[in-house]
Amino acid sequence: MADTLDFLLEIGCEEMPSAPLMKAQDQLGKLVAKGLDAAGLTHGEVRTLSTPRRLAVMVSDCATATEEIHEVVRGPKCAIAFDAEGNPTRAAEGFARKNKTCAEELVRRVEPDGNEYVFAERNIASVPAVELLSDLCERTIGDIQWPNYRSQRWGSEHQTFVRPIRWICALLGSEVVPVRYADVTSGNTTRGHRVLGAGEHVVAEPAAYEKALEDAYVLGEQRRAEAIRAGIAQVEAERNGARVDTPKGTFSEVVNLCEWPTVVVGTFDEEFLSVPQEIIVEAMLKHQRYFPIYDASGKLTREFVIVSNADPAVNDTVRAGNERVVRPRLDDAKFFYDEDLKVGLNAFRDRLANVVFQKKLGTVLQKSDRMETIAESVARQSGMGDMATELSVRAAHLAKADLVSQAVVEFTSQQGVMGGYYATAQGEDEAVATAISEHYRPRFAGDELPSTIVGKATAIADKLDTICGMFVINEPPTGSADPFAVRRSAIGVIAMLRTLPEVSLRKLVDIALMGYAAQGLVFDHNEVAEKVVAYFVGRLCAIARDEKADPDTIKAVSDTGVCDPAAFLNRVAALQDARSTQREVFDDLATAYARASHLADATLGVDVDETMLGEAERALLNAVDKETAAVQNAILCGEYDDALAALASLREPIDRFFEDVLVMDEDKAVRENRLRLLNRFENAFSGVANVGAMAKKK
Repeated sequence: MADTLDFLLEIGCEEMPSAPLMKAQDQLGKLVAKGLDAAGLTHGEVRTLSTPRRLAVMVSDCATATEEIHEVVRGPKCAIAFDAEGNPTRAAEGFARKNKTCAEELVRRVEPDGNEYVFAERNIASVPAVELLSDLCERTIGDIQWPNYRSQRWGSEHQTFVRPIRWICALLGSEVVPVRYADVTSGNTTRGHRVLGAGEHVVAEPAAYEKALEDAYVLGEQRRAEAIRAGIAQVEAERNGARVDTPKGTFSEVVNLCEWPTVVVGTFDEEFLSVPQEIIVEAMLKHQRYFPIYDASGKLTREFVIVSNADPAVNDTVRAGNERVVRPRLDDAKFFYDEDLKVGLNAFRDRLANVVFQKKLGTVLQKSDRMETIAESVARQSGMGDMATELSVRAAHLAKADLVSQAVVEFTSQQGVMGGYYATAQGEDEAVATAISEHYRPRFAGDELPSTIVGKATAIADKLDTICGMFVINEPPTGSADPFAVRRSAIGVIAMLRTLPEVSLRKLVDIALMGYAAQGLVFDHNEVAEKVVAYFVGRLCAIARDEKADPDTIKAVSDTGVCDPAAFLNRVAALQDARSTQREVFDDLATAYARASHLADATLGVDVDETMLGEAERALLNAVDKETAAVQNAILCGEYDDALAALASLREPIDRFFEDVLVMDEDKAVRENRLRLLNRFENAFSGVANVGAMAKKK
């Protein structure tokens, strides 16, 4: 077995952007591991490290050479491999060619079975790892992909990288692996922090690499993240319950903007606290990569966290410089807000006539008009009362107005939020302002719902209008394209309607489609409505699967035609519960249904002639009518467990019926009357679930 040494490849370059850096680091380890395996070099753990100026991969226990191989492969019998004159046949030549030799070099040998065969023998010599690693490194550097970022060329070279490469450190043990890429030649040196550890630093061997970096004031990404979090924790501890906001995306970016991080606290002027905190926070997080600080009560403070990559000795200078930089950003935010207040939402709404929602569906102003009608229906169906209904219509009327405000044009993620502030400023009801600020919720699965019924009505109107519109123009989402986030909108509508069981999804879809028809769009209303409802049922089935319901349980409910989210998912949950935890109830339910369904004839109807019934038949009829009423009442109350229990109680009378009664009587009138009774029995199940879909899978 070959000796092993650790291997290191470091690609040093100008500062790389955070997002492509993380993607490249993930690729680097996989490319090197795959390349080592393909080259026949055994190896141990493959680890990667990155900073803004470098990508590195470290491999433990890499073989110093490939294994020498003596290969023997048996071919066809000699009688097949050679003709009568002893010349090689096509079979021999093909076998030789396949094994990278010639027919004349094939060896004859008698095997234990008494037959003589030809054999191809070859020796594959051991290859030093350095030769293989040299090619592997050059190929790996070129194979790293940079999606959404254009690679660069420098000097007179044609090879590319996301940023110009300045050095390459490639070592197998203490030996330099020769690598040349874009006129940069490998060596045994790395480079330290631009200020604290400037210049080249020798790396004696891969095991010493991380220590050499640390001595040169460079930390790997995990150590940098830990250092930043420790600094932030100290800031919070010094401020008695304060909280530093560190969103995951911004935090990851900040980690990849430094090599030797130091946490510094800066402040901005008091006057900016009068501006909505959302745009102040966004200005700091998105534009400056500062972390805002909130006090113990959750109120934004004047302080913010800066992560410096400079010498800690100049922290005061860093603080002062960043405080100067942040002021113009916050000045802009304050200016936009103050200017928007002079205009007001009503004037902004008029400007929506110039903003296209979708080229086939019209403007955002037209969307706003359609939203009012849908929101009104949501409010009325949920029993909110006239006042709350008026507030819902008003919120929908103004919900999109802030899209043309200066603040939202600059800080796009604050759409809705700024509209809430402007609504409050112009004296709108608090419920309207809150609904406007929250009507984009839920923005993703698991996000908070609007906190008020007015907000839910507005949010449902917004999302459902978009969904129906895309089906009206026959551009529903596909597996690869969903530019208007129809899937996300549908999941949001479902989440909100689960809390509003009184609201009919079908009615809302009809109202949304009528809005487009009134606008002049031509389409088949019923056909589109069915497609929209079917799409929602598909989403409901997916949600039920995510909630661990069995496929046939889901099908049993979807077969009933139920599409209202609360009813659909609650029925699935009740049926699944009966199946898994109330086995006796489910068995009775399935058995009772199965005994009747294979005989029932829906064409005969359910009108039973009671004068023709015997005792067992009458007992079944009375039980069916009683439990059907109980089922319908339970469904109205949303008590699906009770509905299933009522149906399960029919097990006894249906068993007795089949024991005492011959359904297929020779008398046609008697036979058909009994079949109508079975139809009536089966009909009791129809509003709950298609138990037939589950009866064979008890």
